[in-house]
Amino acid sequence: MKISVIVPVYNVEEYLGKCLNSLVNQTLKDIEIIIVNDGTKDNSEKIINKFLKKYNNIKYYKKENGGLSSARNYGISKASCKYIGFVDSDDYIDKTMYERLYNKIISDDYDVALCDLYRVYDEKLVYTSSNVKNDLKNKKEIQEAMLNIYPTVWNKLYKKELFNEIKFKENVWFEDVEILHKMFIKFNKIGVVKEPLYYYVQRSGAITSKVNNKIYDYISNMNGVIEYHKKNNTFIENKDILEYCYVRYIYATFVKRVMELPIAEFKKALNMAIENVNDNFPNYRKNKLFYRSTKGIYLILFNKSLALIIYKIKHKSI
Repeated sequence: MKISVIVPVYNVEEYLGKCLNSLVNQTLKDIEIIIVNDGTKDNSEKIINKFLKKYNNIKYYKKENGGLSSARNYGISKASCKYIGFVDSDDYIDKTMYERLYNKIISDDYDVALCDLYRVYDEKLVYTSSNVKNDLKNKKEIQEAMLNIYPTVWNKLYKKELFNEIKFKENVWFEDVEILHKMFIKFNKIGVVKEPLYYYVQRSGAITSKVNNKIYDYISNMNGVIEYHKKNNTFIENKDILEYCYVRYIYATFVKRVMELPIAEFKKALNMAIENVNDNFPNYRKNKLFYRSTKGIYLILFNKSLALIIYKIKHKSI
């Protein structure tokens, strides 16, 4: 087998069949599919058993519920191939995805190969770029790419060895952002297949669609990235990149998400965001990277008053 594909399963009976069908029908046949039942409470196991009877390249494991990261880490421990990929069990993939990513990753000994994706809504597909246009052959190019890379693990194929020291943080949401921003210092080359091959299904019950106290994991995850780089003596050489990414995720992604909260909770979240940015990067406005894009200028101008104005405008229009 050439690739291990890890599929965590938890309460996805409505979507699982389509997901597994897209995996067993890959044009690259040398794939082991590692299904991790993370304590699912619905009929997902019945669907899994039907595939187990029909296909011999599926490995099936059951464990107590520990969350997505726990299931992924468990799957990694069972993977036997040199290359490893992840597919969320409510999504599906193009039948050529792993053949094309595999051919790319072996073509020049890339550490990771990635593709674009579709966001799948009820009545339409929306093309979404990985925000990496070309193959990246050196550390400088990879640093630049991390400024805007689409921060998910599932539209990528990796050398398994990358996970020897770095694992998914468990008991948090939005863990993809943290692991990618830890791992990028280990990338020497990134290969790109510039076509949408992953289908990211948008559903109301998904983790990323919810707004509750787990939203604060955005902040703790990014703090984890900074702590990791400081611990491994890679912070100074990557400071400008880390600073930009940190402020962008806190002042753009996090603040945008908490705009859905009631005003009192929003103010609490906003204060927490500002406090964390001030603690970690009080002088970020001196970083030249922020002056290269419209989004960067917004982050330069960002302050509490501006955020409250945007919040009021948003809620008047609802």
